[in-house]
Amino acid sequence: MDVFFYAVPGLIMAVAVFMAVAVIRRSLEMNRAWSSGLTAEARCLRSFTTTSGGGSDTSVSTTLHHVYEFRARDGRTVRFEEENGPATIIEGDIVTVHYIAERPEKATAHRPSRGKLAAGTVGILVFCTVIVLFCIGFMVGVHEFFSMGDSAGSGGDDFDGTGLPF
Repeated sequence: MDVFFYAVPGLIMAVAVFMAVAVIRRSLEMNRAWSSGLTAEARCLRSFTTTSGGGSDTSVSTTLHHVYEFRARDGRTVRFEEENGPATIIEGDIVTVHYIAERPEKATAHRPSRGKLAAGTVGILVFCTVIVLFCIGFMVGVHEFFSMGDSAGSGGDDFDGTGLPF
């Protein structure tokens, strides 16, 4: 049963690290697109929402998605989906997208806002770091607890902890 106290925090840490990597990757993609200087006029083909949560103990979370299509400088037609765009953009609207020539499918319709992007990225990374540190602390504490129990039950004189208060 000791494995449970290591496996669950290990899984939580893995999810937190995966989330941090995904946030850093998307942040770098957006920054590269903004810095490339390449822009195009794109048409919003579709706008939709997805929901998650809503169980007995969780709140509902709604995410707005937009699907855009544009013609890159090399003549290719590129279609991409982006989350959390402005709610004022509807199907048929024309927006400016930023992209890099090598990977136009990683375009963004978000307006350049490096400060906001950096603040959001740092905030999520701090949150993920706190989760990882908490899990490590929990695992160390559980290890110490089980180690203390093992040495107390061995019958040897090597236990130097305090006895029970009764």
